[in-house]
Parts: sequence; structure tokens; C-alpha cells
Amino acid sequence: MKTFLILLLMGFTPVFVLAQDQKTAAEKYFSDVELIDQDGRRLRFYSDVLKGKVVAINTFFTTCTSICPPLNRNFEKMQEALGDRLGKDAFLISISVDPQTDTPTRLKEYGKRFHAKPGWLFLTGTKENVDWALYKLGQYVEAKDDHTSIFIIGNEPKGLWKKAFGLAKAEELIKILEDVIADRD
Repeated sequence: MKTFLILLLMGFTPVFVLAQDQKTAAEKYFSDVELIDQDGRRLRFYSDVLKGKVVAINTFFTTCTSICPPLNRNFEKMQEALGDRLGKDAFLISISVDPQTDTPTRLKEYGKRFHAKPGWLFLTGTKENVDWALYKLGQYVEAKDDHTSIFIIGNEPKGLWKKAFGLAKAEELIKILEDVIADRD
């Protein structure tokens, strides 16, 4: 504190910089709970999955035979629309609501059904960690069959987050995603 006062008295203009150990509001909110992707990689939810990215997020489980396949078919169409921009301009994130059943191996096989390419992550982990990530997204449910059909589409660097009905026409979802990439309301 004395050094700061001396610098002020000498006419130096103070510059305030965030200390490296201080976290952004988004990092504090989402947290770095550990999740595991379809390749068995351990990922930190905020730092590895969300930070600095445009993402579209859905929830599902691999044994679901009702809304999960149509939801993921819409993700597949979004993937096709993104083309080479998948994994660069935007990422698709599918989080299992049944982490005890949905192992990385099961997720990998499930992703093949929808021709998932790099840039589309299927996430699982301990039940506690997955539940926490889902809670932070407003997607936590007690029973897997109660998961929502809502897509969360966000531009983390801009702080722009939207919700969309995941069973809407793929063209409408693609437009929302393109608007979020371009940071348009």
C-alpha cells in the first residue's frame, strides 16, 4: 500500500489489473467442475468447454427413445450447416442426464449414430459433477426422463445466451446459432 501511495504522489497514474487468481463472473458462476467426454478426456466445464466459445448445448441420454433422437438429429443438421466452422466458430455440447449409464464408450457409439464430428462433445462424469453443470445451465432434473427439450445457445465471450425449443425446425435453430455467432439479437 505504501508503494501505491508513493507512486500516486510521484504523479503515476494507477492502473488496475485483475490478479491472475481472480475469476471472471462467468467462471465463478459456471465453475470448473470436471466432466468427461466421449474420448475419455477430463474437461473442466468452464475453462475447457465454455470459455471463449460459442456453444449450443442440449441434454439427452443414450437409452432414450422419445425426444432424444430428434433433438440430436437437429444437432446433426446444425453440424452440417456449420461445416468446417464446427469446432472453430461454434461447438455442439450434448450433456448426458444419465451419467451412471452413459460411459464415454457409450457416448462415442451414440455420437456415431448422428455422424458426430470433432467439435461436437458428448459429456458425462460423476453424477454429482454432471448434476452441478446441469444445475448451472438451468437443466437439472431429478429423473432422466424429465429432461428438457431446450437448447441453450451462447456466445460466452459476449455474454449472450439464448434458449430455443430443441424440436423446432432445424432451419430456425441454425438461424439462432448463426445470429449468436455473429452476436446479433
